[in-house]
Amino acid sequence: MQYRKLGTTGESLSAVGLGCMGMSFAYGPTDDAESIATLHKALDLGINFWDTADMYANGANEELISRVLVPNRDKVFIATKFGFRFKDGVAGPSSAGGTYFDGRPEWLKQAVDKSLQRLKIDTIDLYYAHRIDPNVPVEEMVGAMAELVKLGKVRYLGLSEASAASIRKAHAVHPIAALQSEYSILTRDVEGTILNTVRELGITLVPYSPLARGLVTHTLDTSTLAENDFRRTLPRYQEAVADNNKRLVEAFAALASDKNCTPAQLALAWVLAQGNDIIPIPGTKKRKYLEENAGAVDVVLTTADLDAIDALVKKYPDTGARYSEGAMKLVNH
Repeated sequence: MQYRKLGTTGESLSAVGLGCMGMSFAYGPTDDAESIATLHKALDLGINFWDTADMYANGANEELISRVLVPNRDKVFIATKFGFRFKDGVAGPSSAGGTYFDGRPEWLKQAVDKSLQRLKIDTIDLYYAHRIDPNVPVEEMVGAMAELVKLGKVRYLGLSEASAASIRKAHAVHPIAALQSEYSILTRDVEGTILNTVRELGITLVPYSPLARGLVTHTLDTSTLAENDFRRTLPRYQEAVADNNKRLVEAFAALASDKNCTPAQLALAWVLAQGNDIIPIPGTKKRKYLEENAGAVDVVLTTADLDAIDALVKKYPDTGARYSEGAMKLVNH
């Protein structure tokens, strides 16, 4: 495994991290035994950057991770997030009607303690605000997060899906180590103003869904998604864009074949090639995919390769939105 630095902190993180959400939430049936084996395999592969959130299965994901995290605390840099809450106590995706965002200092002080209890650790390495609350000044929220650093409950602060303006306001209150946002060959919202801002401020970009939630791996049959797979609700996985995306993914798989790698590895290599200040966290709940993702660090892309990928994406532009209209209102705020 190769390693990259987290912002200006000096922390050395695996160039490919591990998103843990799917082990407990959102992507169909779960298998705790296989998930635990996957976490142990991550240790074997040197993948030390693990990502979760308190909303993933209403805390169950943090509890699952704790089973491997606690006995291996010195080997893992753990990140979690706060903010999304469930009105009826039943876990659902961010776009669900009963889900709302709460960035109030009063809530985050409770949320961090709950996460620490579920993770069974004393300090969270990287604590993100899962979104920017339009009803709470970002300076107020980050000021409260900074207090957690002083108390030793949190080491570093992060934001997720924040605009350049919010990032600047937050960073002026307390150094922000990472910005987590969706970024892949199909989702490039952060390019331009947001990416330029984090680079100016020395903040690492942590792309989630760098495989477009599995779409670009050429292994996903959207017609067979489980009933509780939340991709069923996303515009990108609907019939209206199915033909466009099928053609794009097939052509992308051909490019991967030419590079003697899998489509997943090519997609991750593209993200990695966008800069050494970028650390993607592809999610998986299976060892075989974790090993495949880890191999992306060995795929070297030329300028011609990058140009070919860009040309392909431009050829099939109608990929569908990454979130529903309601969920999009909370991103890049």
